[in-house]
Amino acid sequence: MDDCIFCKIVKGEIPSHKVYEDNDFLAFLDINPRSPGHTLVIPKKHYRWVWDVPNIGKYFEATSKIAKAQQKAFGNEAIWSRIMGDEVPHAHIWIFPHADTKGDKKDFEGNREKIKASLSSK
Repeated sequence: MDDCIFCKIVKGEIPSHKVYEDNDFLAFLDINPRSPGHTLVIPKKHYRWVWDVPNIGKYFEATSKIAKAQQKAFGNEAIWSRIMGDEVPHAHIWIFPHADTKGDKKDFEGNREKIKASLSSK
């Protein structure tokens, strides 16, 4: 979709702090984080709602990988999630450590590297 901000991020037209990418999904840090490491997980192909994504199990498998990496990266077992879609009309899932997680939620590079390192150390 030409005017979708998330589709533009997938195409590389808008920069993002990517933490995960595979053939079907992309995960990047939210620009208005609720806590350090707040990540959005989106399908690369445009779908309006999460429920429209074919083989939704793969979507949740990707989301689970990132949530487990967040647990390790931020030392917090409580990772919250929200299935979103109203503020940006592209399927997306929020995953973020509990609000009491220590660290700077706007340290995008540092938080990105913590998650990526935790993903690769599995």
